Parts: sequence; structure tokens; C-alpha cells
Amino acid sequence: MAKTIQAIRGMNDCSPTESPLWQWVETQVREVLNSYGYLEVRMPIVESTPLFARAIGEVTDVVSKEMYTFWDNDEQLTLRPEGTAGCVRAAIEHGWIYNNEQRLWYMGPMFRHERPQKGRYRQFHQAGVEVFGIANPEIDAELIILTARLWKKLGIDQHVSLQLNSIGSLEARANYRSALVAFLEQHQALMSEEEKERLIKNPLRILDTKNQALQQVLDDAPKLLDYLDDESREHFAQLCALLDSVGIAYEINPKLVRGLDYYNKTVFEWVTSALGAQGTVCGGGRYDGLVEQLGGHAAPGVGFAMGLERLVLLVQEVNASIPLKSAVDIYLVYQGEGTALAAFQLAEKIRSALPQLGTMLHCSGGNFKKQFRRADKSGATLALVIGESEMLNNQVVVKHLQGGVEQQTLDIEKVIDYIQSQF
Repeated sequence: MAKTIQAIRGMNDCSPTESPLWQWVETQVREVLNSYGYLEVRMPIVESTPLFARAIGEVTDVVSKEMYTFWDNDEQLTLRPEGTAGCVRAAIEHGWIYNNEQRLWYMGPMFRHERPQKGRYRQFHQAGVEVFGIANPEIDAELIILTARLWKKLGIDQHVSLQLNSIGSLEARANYRSALVAFLEQHQALMSEEEKERLIKNPLRILDTKNQALQQVLDDAPKLLDYLDDESREHFAQLCALLDSVGIAYEINPKLVRGLDYYNKTVFEWVTSALGAQGTVCGGGRYDGLVEQLGGHAAPGVGFAMGLERLVLLVQEVNASIPLKSAVDIYLVYQGEGTALAAFQLAEKIRSALPQLGTMLHCSGGNFKKQFRRADKSGATLALVIGESEMLNNQVVVKHLQGGVEQQTLDIEKVIDYIQSQF
């Protein structure tokens, strides 16, 4: 017997029993984004490697350690590790944002080569939003309010909390970096080798370290908010006032910096304690210099991304009333000479008249007892039964599989009207 081939570690299958929940979560995301007037875009999974190096930053963990990169002839390509860089590239390439505002969203797989664990995989899925051409804090507030509305739709709003910060301008951040490095150099004995490397390459990332001893020391470190430029300070104050006005609770977290180099001013994360170590459900912020950095005309930008695996896990964990419906509403069973033809014709009439319903034809033979077992297992509400006598009399037996209603025999011309009355 040939050796079986299994999925690559960290790249998971989604079973038929799991996919209805995924579809429901994705539908809620689409409905909220569409209700705010955002437009869907779809970008390639593979991009030129320099795109991510320039956008995300060569010294970030994502670019230096986690990307899936390969050569295609003489060109270096990468499976996208996040969506913002590709969306900015597409917007520049196709002229979507030249002297124009855009509110865009996307959904799809991303790839990072890291140690797989619950809620963190090598192939994972994100829904993301990118807004271009709007510099004021109103749009920052809208993105946060939009996500808060989504949490309510998903039934997880009581289990997530908002952390907020401003990391200021590039100049303010450079001044802060110098002060932070001077402070951290006094505590290198507490640092791991990786943290010592970050101290040289990307010291702000040390602020979200999981090293408990270093975390305690960081409580006395210089605060980024104290180094903000006046414009960033005013932008942040206006954002907080807007969130206060609509009752969005938040915690200002001075250690929140996000892990990618392109952020400036607003950064935020929605976090949960219900998923253990993988507590970030959604994160984002401003990246006003990124469009120009990637070769476009200067345009402000702001966005966020949410991990769908973690959203699905969180919904499973805390929402016991997910309104999932079976993919099958009507199950046709038939037995006897000539009944297959009648069943096929009826199934197609139902699909034409009531395309919103799932209609399944048995197809695999067997007696009525076997067929009804399959009908029950399908989760259908109604079974339509055609035997030889029903076929000869141009009739159908209607059986309610969920119980409570007696079965009845209908003329075939009345079946569609009856089905419509039951859904």
C-alpha cells in the first residue's frame, strides 16, 4: 500500500462540519463592511519579495524569519504574509487612490513560517480593511466602531476589549527610540538573545515582550506618549473623544506599538482572554507614509486585519446561540421503476422555483429505510417521497423530518407552493 500523504504542518483542512460556522462568520464580516459602504478587492497570493521588505521592514520578524520566499527564474517571490502591502501596491498600480478616497476590504489566506499552535497557523485567513485619502481621526474612529459592531453581530462583544495608543510621527518615534534604548541598555542582563537582537534592530518591539521580568522593568521605561509631536497628540485626543461620544470603551496601552514598521499615529488592538496566549483578535492603525514609500503619490492610509481562525475559535468558545442552518432543506427519496426520472424532474423544478433552499436528491439507491436514515442525517426539514404508486398518480408524499406534523400526500403541482409555505 502506498504511503499516505498528509497536510503540511500548520496548514489545516476545514471539514464539512466546520465550514458552516466559517461561512456564518464570513457572512457577518461581509454584511458589516458592506453596510458601511466599503468595497471588496482581491489581490494575488504571491507578490514580489521586495514589496514586503520595503513595506513591512527588513528587520521585522515577519520579513526576517517568517516569510515563504522562493525564486521564479530570476525573480524572488513571496507568499503574502499580510494584506496591507499588496493592497497598497494594487491601489498604486491601478490608480485607485490618485487624488481619490477609497474604503476597501479583502478576505483570504496569508502565510507565515512560524511554530503552529492553537489559533496561530502557517496558512491562516484574514479579513482586512484599508482606507486611503482620509487623514483626520474620524476615519480611525469609524474603523474601530465598525469592528465593535461586528463583535456584537458575532456575539463576542462581552469577551473582547480595545487597547489603544499613538506612536506619533517618524521623528517623534526616533526620539523615543533613543530614550528607550538608553533605558534598556541598563537591563540587558534580563534579556534573551532574541531581545538583545531586537534592542539593536527594532527596540520598540521589546515593549510587548512576554518576558515577565523585563515587563516589570518596562513599567519604569520612558513612555511613548510623552514623546508625541503636537499633531499626533491632537489627532489622538480627537480620536478618544469620538470613541467616548459613542460609548466605545478602551484602555490606553503605552506599550502597544504593533509589529510592522509602516505604522504611525494611531495603533489599536482588540484582545480577548478567552483564547489563552493567542489573545489578539484584530489589530491595525495608521500608515500615512506607506503609499509614498512604495512609489505612489503621497496619500494617508489606515486599516486593520482580523484573524478568522481566532474569530471562529472565539465564537465557538463564547457564543452558544449561533444560528447555523443545515445546507439541506429538502431531501428527495425514491424507489421503484421509473421513479428516478420523476424525482430528478421534481428536484430541478424546486431548485428553479426556490433557489434559496438546499434540495438534495438521494442518488445512491437502497430501500426507503436506508434512504430515510440518510435524509435524517442530512438535517433536512422535509423529505419528499416518490414510490411507484405516487409516480403513477402524479403525487408526492411530504414527510416532516423534525416531527410534529403528519405526513401528507400532495398532487405534484401543489408541492412547490406547499414547500414555500413551510420556509
